[in-house]
Amino acid sequence: MTLQLLLSPAAVSRGTGRELGGARLGGGAPAVDWPEQAISAPLLGSTADSLRETWLADGPVSAGVSEGIAWRRAGDLLYGVVELAEAGFAGAGIPPLQAASRAAYDRIFRLLDAQGLPCLWRVWNYLADINGETHGLERYRQFNIGRQDAFLDYRRGTTGNVPAACAIGLAGGPLSIAFLAGPQPAVPVENPRQVSAYHYPAEYGPRSPTFSRGALVHPPGQEILFVSGTASIVGHRTVHPGDVAGQCRESLANIAAVVAEANRVARSGDFSPDELVHRVYVREAADFPAVRAAFAELAGEAPGTVFVQADICRADLLVEIEAMAVHPLAPTGR
Repeated sequence: MTLQLLLSPAAVSRGTGRELGGARLGGGAPAVDWPEQAISAPLLGSTADSLRETWLADGPVSAGVSEGIAWRRAGDLLYGVVELAEAGFAGAGIPPLQAASRAAYDRIFRLLDAQGLPCLWRVWNYLADINGETHGLERYRQFNIGRQDAFLDYRRGTTGNVPAACAIGLAGGPLSIAFLAGPQPAVPVENPRQVSAYHYPAEYGPRSPTFSRGALVHPPGQEILFVSGTASIVGHRTVHPGDVAGQCRESLANIAAVVAEANRVARSGDFSPDELVHRVYVREAADFPAVRAAFAELAGEAPGTVFVQADICRADLLVEIEAMAVHPLAPTGR
């Protein structure tokens, strides 16, 4: 059951029956009948008000709703989206975002277990006011506590074999989580230039983030490289503070390092930076021209690149970039 990622204007919403799920970036657009994560953030440098990214499967697709998770399954591939309003967790005795994050991941793990597809491969997390502080703690750190609690609840490891992921801030809206899962664990990929996120020191919060820098996953006949949200961090510290172009270049250097590490274990042949599809998050819209120029210096006019105005998980980070690529995989690999 192979996958294809299609990027199209969101105004185009006619279904084929092969849609596993996807994301809608930008403003409003026609509703679809497959799981679609709404990323309500301005697109930068695009003539379209909104864009649609859709994962297409090459076989029959089934669908369902479980504890508020809209999901579709194609063979042994599962894509789902869950949105939770924090107000519904106001009486939990802990910060509502922390409670909502734990509940969302608890529900995801219950669905994965029920479907017999226990392995999270890639997760996309979006939350409002990510750098704001409530209940004496930054909201991103609240999210990390809730996420890790759920991993522990369901006996998932919180180091090593954890999914690729991003956590991005939006101006408002619910906690929104989309995920892709399968039957076998992803092959985690770390970055020798960085401390693994799950080993960050306590200065970054009472719980470390639960994600790998990248992951290789293997739908039948394919190898997909997911590069997690990547920023201007060397070791565990932000570098180039206040320099948006420098941060963009450092982010791309980190992506190149993840790709090089992935190529050490890839089964399908080497991935090259010029085949990656990127999503670039820019904190300030006024910085977009500088980011676009710095990005083009190293990545060229990469096809499929989408620039989005959104907040990053640290207040001193101005840019974050995620990426992915798909290879065919021969039956014997390499």
